Amino acid sequence: MTQTEVDGIVKQYGAKESAILAVLQDIQSKEKYLPKETLEYVSQRMGIPMATIFRIATFYNALSIKPRGRHKIDVCMGTACHVRGGTKILDKLERDLGISVGETTKDKRFTLESVRCVGCCSLGPVAVVDGEVFGRLTQDKMPSILKEFK
Repeated sequence: MTQTEVDGIVKQYGAKESAILAVLQDIQSKEKYLPKETLEYVSQRMGIPMATIFRIATFYNALSIKPRGRHKIDVCMGTACHVRGGTKILDKLERDLGISVGETTKDKRFTLESVRCVGCCSLGPVAVVDGEVFGRLTQDKMPSILKEFK
């Protein structure tokens, strides 16, 4: 992300501390994570200490300071999904993708996360890929679902 793009985002919200979360969310949506260099520039541009920006960037689960894949997979581990086999779905994804929860594939295609509840308990087990909910999952369904996300 260029400094000009960051300047545009900061200008949109104003260079005040109360706008920092919105600024970081916009950067995250474009970059898929928050690069250190970009955070340092935001700190300078907005006059907010880097420690404050880093604290916010690491507090919220929606933000990441580690590179993420083009597609984010959230596997529900809430009670209903867990009881219905959510751990088997997560295990299958870890095996197939060759990564653990919280990691990104080497080709930067997928980032795998576990979440506590997505609010679709009757559809469990559930995974959410880029905001799209897939319910009543089985291990056999996962490979064909992932093929949809290039």
